Amino acid sequence: MYAKHYKTGEPMPQELIDKIRNSQLFNQGFETVEYLAASFLDMDWHTLTDAAEKDVPIFEKESLTKIGLIPQIESRYQSTNFQHIFSGGYSSGYYSYIWAAVLDADAFEAFKETSLFDQTTATSFRKNILEKGGSEDVMVQYMRFRGAEPKVDALLKRRGLN
Repeated sequence: MYAKHYKTGEPMPQELIDKIRNSQLFNQGFETVEYLAASFLDMDWHTLTDAAEKDVPIFEKESLTKIGLIPQIESRYQSTNFQHIFSGGYSSGYYSYIWAAVLDADAFEAFKETSLFDQTTATSFRKNILEKGGSEDVMVQYMRFRGAEPKVDALLKRRGLN
């Protein structure tokens, strides 16, 4: 629609479009696993039920071993410099970034299923999500817009992991 050569007006060749799209998939598996490892580590710290002092490197190793993380992938953060989870109000909430990505991808999928400029879908998104803000349970709002709970499928597809 808009990617046209500035002199000839010719549209961008499909081969180049495909290369650009494919480049976005580079390293997505690694990045996703690295991020999720940090999310699990965060959750493990914040679901401890005893107040016993922990040996941080051992705790991290146990946490990451529990999820089957291979040695070639390390957690994005080590606990001692994971400021998000200990002093930034994120306590056990680091996973919210991936949850936001799931919601984003799934909601955008609704537009792709109709058309990007479908007025009915856009109106439903505006009325059921944007206008409501935090006035009611957000899952109720989302299901009213989408007709179902969000699924991870669209995010996996977006990242080339499906």
